Amino acid sequence: MENGLKPYEYYKYTQIIWANRIPEHWDTKRAKALYNKATRSVREYDEVVTCFRDGTVTLRKKRRTTGFTESIKEVGYQGIRKGDLVIHVMDAFAGAVGVSDSDGKGTPVYSVCIPKVKLNNNYFAYVVREMAKTGFIQSLYRGIRERSSDFRFDVFAAQVLPVPPLEEQNQIVKYLDSQLLKINKFIKAKKKLIATLKEQKQAVINQAVTKGIDPDVKMKPSGIEWLGTIPQHWSKEKITRLFKVIGSGTTPKSGDLKYYDGDIQWINSGDLKDAHLYDTKRKVTKIALSDHSILKVYPKHTIVIAMYGATIGKLAISRIDACCNQACCCLSEVNSNRINLQYAFYLLYSCRNKLIEKSKGGGQPNISQDTIKSTWLPVPPVEEQERILSHIMEQIDRIDKSLFIIEKEVSLILEYRTRLISDVVTGKVDVRGLVVEDVNVDILDLEDTELEELESEELAQLEESEV
Repeated sequence: MENGLKPYEYYKYTQIIWANRIPEHWDTKRAKALYNKATRSVREYDEVVTCFRDGTVTLRKKRRTTGFTESIKEVGYQGIRKGDLVIHVMDAFAGAVGVSDSDGKGTPVYSVCIPKVKLNNNYFAYVVREMAKTGFIQSLYRGIRERSSDFRFDVFAAQVLPVPPLEEQNQIVKYLDSQLLKINKFIKAKKKLIATLKEQKQAVINQAVTKGIDPDVKMKPSGIEWLGTIPQHWSKEKITRLFKVIGSGTTPKSGDLKYYDGDIQWINSGDLKDAHLYDTKRKVTKIALSDHSILKVYPKHTIVIAMYGATIGKLAISRIDACCNQACCCLSEVNSNRINLQYAFYLLYSCRNKLIEKSKGGGQPNISQDTIKSTWLPVPPVEEQERILSHIMEQIDRIDKSLFIIEKEVSLILEYRTRLISDVVTGKVDVRGLVVEDVNVDILDLEDTELEELESEELAQLEESEV
């Protein structure tokens, strides 16, 4: 066992599907014997508490204030107190279970659980999150949409849970607090390094495609608002002169089965990863094409840009024949006499933040096709583009190798963290008697970035399916 942890001496089998073997001296009880559902009224000064998928339950303003569905009227809101166990009925399957660190109020979609007996709420928050990680919670609800559950209090109350002695619950929580603090500090440091390397990669590309790789070249004003000077012998070209076809697509009615699961690739903005694209998550049928005149197939070697939503500005070079939805813009049939396709990709990668800035108005940013068509780009001779591409590839290959190693380290430690929590919470390893320093920290704080990435992907999928 890692960290010298050893199993308990004796075990017994239980009726718990997701943890059918626990230490012999642990008890098992249904959740209804441990918890009541709270029914508190809301006080005038209570602020909104949100239960996030990383297990954090806190005042919404502490994490972020955008991206939520706002209630016009707070119908059914309930009081939440610091220390309450809170379960998100619809998102419990994804880990939205935790102990509130604040007093406040919450939507009726939360089950606020109050102990009937002396127990450690943090331990049972780990237990329910473990039920989620094993897929058990979602297995209870095969009849509803894939990325949701309906884990109401009465369903939770019927579940059989492992119940260690109270002092052991406390030791388990204390041990995990200590270990996760160390793990999270390690991951934060690695993520900062990853961010630095990605910035270096961006800088290499930006410098090369906007200024060239000859430090002694004479410069001239580019005439492009966001760019400044460019090498004297370069030209500036409108995107419409670099690509013969610029267009988009649409989303066939999502509930109509005759349009989906066909053999025609259909690009959504969530498919765009700033890389080459060889497959799409979803496919459409020939009927979808015939019923939607705006839905056309763009040939391989098309550059695709996400125009709005959480993935705005993301890019891909499509290496497949594919159509797309309305959140994507396709730049097809490159004018190879003027620009290399890969070079054009890096140019757009370099200027996408400017495209986004140009698209900001009163609402959410939206890179329109007109914005893309009216954009000017600096273009060196094709032969020089080849030399610049070689330089870029050499530089970013070195950076990508470092990124791969570091991201692998993060992936492994995340896997270890998941396994450690599971092993300790379900009694596969014994942490009794270990000397553990007291910590006073939100141990899940580190997952803010991971959460935002996850939610961004899901938000993009929702926007694509609901437009």
